[in-house]
Amino acid sequence: MKDQPFLTDVKTLRKRAREHIEKGAVTQGYAADRDTVIKLLNEALATEIVCVLRYKRHYYMASGIHAQSVAAEFLQHANEEQGHADQLAERIVQLGGEPNLSPDGMLMRSHSEYVEGTSLVDMIKEDLVAERVAIDSYREVINYLGTNDSTSRRMLEGILAVEEEHADDLVSLLEEMGS
Repeated sequence: MKDQPFLTDVKTLRKRAREHIEKGAVTQGYAADRDTVIKLLNEALATEIVCVLRYKRHYYMASGIHAQSVAAEFLQHANEEQGHADQLAERIVQLGGEPNLSPDGMLMRSHSEYVEGTSLVDMIKEDLVAERVAIDSYREVINYLGTNDSTSRRMLEGILAVEEEHADDLVSLLEEMGS
């Protein structure tokens, strides 16, 4: 077996960069199935939007003795989920796709559910369930991407880390409330 050079020679890289320049960041070296990745990212986008909406409702509906601190946590999580949605939409565009922000079918595309909850404890539990769904979902997409789309994978790994923090925050809130 002949030794392969570590890097493609510069002339070849330059030549390839000029081919299909309309594809922007998607170069010949992109190994993932772009349509599948865009579909997965749009599902993640829907999941994040549903989470933003649920956290915002919980923020406004929080009541009771623990409501102020819990509502603050809900609002922080809503804002972070919105940031995730923005990242996902930007990446979809980078890949030549279109972020699907249509309300039609949003719940069908989302991996998490929109459950309102009736009490503060119910709200926290529903948010925790949604975070756990997102955690497993992101892990599966990250594993699927492997090294075929390292940019999307790294973005999702960052989002996953925040989702894990959210789950820990929610468990702590439940413990503080004695539930």
